[in-house]
Order: sequence, then structure tokens, then C-alpha cells
Amino acid sequence: MVRNSKIPAYSLRRQMLRMSWNKYNLYNLAQRIRIPNNSNKTLYQQKWAAKKDTRSYHGDQITERQWQSMFKPRLPTANTKVGGVEPHPPVFSLTFAEMERRLDFIVFRSNFAPSIYAARQLVGHGKVTVNGKAMPYPSHRVTDGDIIHVDPKSISTLKKPTAEGENPESVSKTPMEFTPKPFSQPFLFVPDYLEVNYNTCSTCFLRSPISRPGKTEIPSPFPPQMHALAYEFYARNRR
Repeated sequence: MVRNSKIPAYSLRRQMLRMSWNKYNLYNLAQRIRIPNNSNKTLYQQKWAAKKDTRSYHGDQITERQWQSMFKPRLPTANTKVGGVEPHPPVFSLTFAEMERRLDFIVFRSNFAPSIYAARQLVGHGKVTVNGKAMPYPSHRVTDGDIIHVDPKSISTLKKPTAEGENPESVSKTPMEFTPKPFSQPFLFVPDYLEVNYNTCSTCFLRSPISRPGKTEIPSPFPPQMHALAYEFYARNRR
């Protein structure tokens, strides 16, 4: 599934959710019904609708062929107990776990870009390195322990403090300041499978996201029920 470039990404009519801090996307998120009423749809229609909605957020810039090459029927989970009282969440919420290894996803999840599209552009323009080597491919999938570094000058939330009449040389040596984007606060968090150092603008990919009692690590605006339907759609139609 690749988004039609003629249709606005943040259409208020379609209300498709995206990986973005955009104010219209946040409005769509606030207006959307978390679990839609599909009682009048067949099971296949429910699966297809769940696939369409979840894919609009999880990698709408990736073709279905690319995604199906990444899709894994066996999902990662950790059967550890946390307090021994909270139930284990549905492991189907990790349907799109393999996408989290993509370089553009990591840049966005680390809060170095305001949208997945901006993260893809950063990577394509050579502003991102993996283990010290330039990696201009957004689709590159990292391995456990890889270090991803982003050029601080290309991060939109880092600004040089400016003062009228100040010496340009002294300004160049002044540390950059974090200037949050409007409407970005709901998204400024880091998943457990990433370790981000904002002093060096780098991220370490620790491991694949997992599901464990009381918690699913992949950030998603959709409930596990919708992920389960999307998983069944792909598992049934896997080539």
C-alpha cells in the first residue's frame, strides 16, 4: 500500500492516521472512533478494513510487496511476569514489528524528525549514518546493537540561539537548544527497544519490539483487535 500522492496525507475527510506530528493528523486522531462498529460487514471486509487502517499508520510509504517480504507469521513475545497480575496483551499488536527495524522508522521514533516522511527525506539526503557509515537508504533494516546518528543541523527541533548584535563566531560555538514543534507533545516519547542519546543525536537499536504482560512496545493508535484482523488478512493471503 502506497499513498496516492494526489490525495492529501492528512485529509480531514478520510481521517487516515499517519506517523506525524502534524496538527491535522492530531485532529484526525482525536476524532477517530477507536474501535469502529463493523457489525454490518463480513469477516473479510473487517480484515481488509483493519489492514487498510493499520497500514495507513504503519508504513503507508511502503508498497504491499515490500511489506509482505518483511511480514513474519511468528510474532515475538516475552512470557515474563510483571507482578503476576496483569494479563498478557494480544501478541497480534506486534504484527508490524519488523518495520521498526527500518532506518526511517528509527529516526522518527527517536524524535529526530516530525514525520515519517521527513525521516525518509533525512535518510535519503545522507544526514543519517549507521555505525559511522553513511546510509542513504530509508528501507535499510538495522541489526541489534547498531548505532544510528543524525546530523544535528538537520534536526528541525534543534535551533541555534540568536541574539541581535552577537558575534557570529560565538553563536556557532553555542550549543543548540531544543525547540519543540507545536502539537508534538503527545509523540515525544521513546519506545523501550531504542536507547536515544540526545546529547550526541544518536540512537542504539537494542532489540526487536516484544509483547509482555501489561505492555506492548510498538506505539500504535489502534487497539490489538484491529492488529489481529490485519494479521489474519496477511497470514491468510501470504504469498
